[in-house]
Amino acid sequence: MHFDVVTLLPSVVEAYLDASVLGRARKAGAFTARAVDLRPHGQGKHRQVDDAPYGGGAGMVLAAGPLVQAIEQCVEDASAPGRVGRVLMAPGGEVLDRHLAGRLARDYDHLVLVCGRFEGVDARVHEWIDLSISLGDVVLTGGELAALAVVDSVCRLLPDVLGNAASAVDESFEGPLLEYPQFTRPREFQGREVPAVLLSGDHKAIARWRLRKAVQETRIFRPERLEDRASLPKEVRELVEELDKVGAEE
Repeated sequence: MHFDVVTLLPSVVEAYLDASVLGRARKAGAFTARAVDLRPHGQGKHRQVDDAPYGGGAGMVLAAGPLVQAIEQCVEDASAPGRVGRVLMAPGGEVLDRHLAGRLARDYDHLVLVCGRFEGVDARVHEWIDLSISLGDVVLTGGELAALAVVDSVCRLLPDVLGNAASAVDESFEGPLLEYPQFTRPREFQGREVPAVLLSGDHKAIARWRLRKAVQETRIFRPERLEDRASLPKEVRELVEELDKVGAEE
């Protein structure tokens, strides 16, 4: 998988791509990525990439010419033929979640991620866009954070990116449940002990405890994920019903 991130802040994007898990996976060749500076595609001697909106209004709008030129250059530069997805990071786009990340990982070999900025982009750019993606109902100063979230969430699903392949499965949002609570050393911290079951060495008991805690966390923080009871795995459904009964009796 290859990612092109079209941005006015290439140093910010490159810093994240070079860090931690993604940085190691990138160096190992598990995926390729680059920050594509929009400024060289700007117009005139000052390389202008934005202009005032027709009809008036506050702020500036990214112009169509530089953006389309950058998108087309990314597609042209592709080192190998493959399925290219041209994606605009925009507030009105499809909200990024595990299903969308999986779809992107499965359906594309090359993602061109266009970062909006200022008051948005010239609407005509959408003719060069296959999909718009949003992080949700939040206002950001630019699309870089959203684009990096796309890279991160998609890369986790690619072979050899995570050190432990099970990590991509045993995560929040990879199933109907949120992740169970995690603990590490020391065994006691300011009077708070690690749950005894996690120290027992009884792997079946630990698995049962983790599942129960995951159900409890989900009931509290994301109850809508448990509403479709028929779609839940049998053991999860039974735990939900048990906890519902306990709650009703209290």
